[in-house]
Amino acid sequence: MSRLPRVDEMNNVLEELSRQHLKGKVRALRLSLMALLTGGHILLEDIPGLGKTTMALAFAGALGLSFGRVQCTSDLLPSDITGLSVFDRETGRFNFIKGPVFNNIVLVDEINRAMPKTQSALLEAMEERRVTVEGVTYRLPEPFLVLATQNPVEQVGTYPLPESQMDRFLIKTGIGYPPEEIEKGILRQGSIRDEILHIPSLVTHEELVDAIGTVKKDVYVGEKVTDYVYAIIKATRNYPLIQAGLSTRGGIGMVDAAKAAAYLNGRDFVAPEDVRDVAHAVCPHRLIFRPEHEGVDKEQILNAILKEIPLPLT
Repeated sequence: MSRLPRVDEMNNVLEELSRQHLKGKVRALRLSLMALLTGGHILLEDIPGLGKTTMALAFAGALGLSFGRVQCTSDLLPSDITGLSVFDRETGRFNFIKGPVFNNIVLVDEINRAMPKTQSALLEAMEERRVTVEGVTYRLPEPFLVLATQNPVEQVGTYPLPESQMDRFLIKTGIGYPPEEIEKGILRQGSIRDEILHIPSLVTHEELVDAIGTVKKDVYVGEKVTDYVYAIIKATRNYPLIQAGLSTRGGIGMVDAAKAAAYLNGRDFVAPEDVRDVAHAVCPHRLIFRPEHEGVDKEQILNAILKEIPLPLT
């Protein structure tokens, strides 16, 4: 097994952030980095006040990436995200004013409060890495990560994301309450927002691009692992309670996430354990249950599916 380039730098980002600034958020940080390394996006579903915005700011700062924020409301327009053309009287021409989506890390706060038309404005950006305004196409910066949040408790005045848009998120997870001692420390220390704004970059842009290229091209996925992924996909499609199981895109997402997990573990090949470990972050939000079973615990069903499929020996 050859030594993977930049893996120490990437793990150092996670270690420094979780040790100094974002204690108790190790899993959410790791999953966010995995999404960035694979070109995917992440949806954080949790109640307000647990540090989702602070985490996004710190994450962007430590990676030396530009940061944009969109606070979703019912009157938010697509142009508030993508930008718009403004007429310049002096030149007699329209100038395009870029919106917050033209940043490396874009925090879309409370995405389910935006109108469906505005939510759909994110689709092209998330999938194609570009936006089209008035017939002109503009490329988005690389790397590019949408980090969206939504409150799973309060549903008044919200517009649930359709399945087609949920599928655009590689990973869906939460942050959760921090452990008791860590939370007590946070209470003593108070807000660290000012400190977060001055976090120095821990990696160069070249190092980050190298890491992304390594995950994409140099982490090997063997036949046994592919068979294991397909077995999970097939099982979700045949499970009695599930109306629509994992799509091919969902399977690709599972492989991509497993490649990022293998890379951060210092390996240049994906093990079946990597697939199993990322399944709970990649699969549940893609499963569509039959109407009479919509209230079931998706995590519990996925656990049952995974238990029925033995890990292949590699």
